[in-house]
Amino acid sequence: MTSHYFTVSELAKSFGLSRSALLYYDRLGLLTPRRKNGSNYRLYSEGDAERLERICLHRRLGIPLEEIKQLLSGGAETEAAEILQRRLNVLSGEIADLQRQQRDILRILKQGQLLKEAGVVTKERWVEIMKAAGFNEQDMHKWHAQFEKMEPAAHQEFLESLGIPADEITKIRELSRTGWKA
Repeated sequence: MTSHYFTVSELAKSFGLSRSALLYYDRLGLLTPRRKNGSNYRLYSEGDAERLERICLHRRLGIPLEEIKQLLSGGAETEAAEILQRRLNVLSGEIADLQRQQRDILRILKQGQLLKEAGVVTKERWVEIMKAAGFNEQDMHKWHAQFEKMEPAAHQEFLESLGIPADEITKIRELSRTGWKA
């Protein structure tokens, strides 16, 4: 019974990766093809495909490539547990931060609804509300970035509702997409 071998392109396509990703994994020593044919083309075995499947799983978990290499090297079980625990801790922190942001947004929306019922909200008043809700400049930048990422049209409409001039809205939205400089 003969084993099936995959070319770089075939293997990459089957995992939804680019050809260059596999070549990069090879350079890192993370996924080295089992053999090369007479034309020196890389050929990957079914075992290589299984290893790539594990690599992709760890990437989906957000584990850096160097740590994936350690995980797949068959080192100590305690080392693997430490890597996974570190990632779990990072995710827990990110989840807590997102939940805090969620609570803050709900609090602001509630305050905004009360103000909307009372009349027009200006940019200056909105900044006061954000600060009163505990937001600093960096938090406000993150808020704008998330709003722009998740609902760009609503972000535009919101900024317009505050009476902000068009050129300033353009600048705020651009900074929200590309990053704020302190």
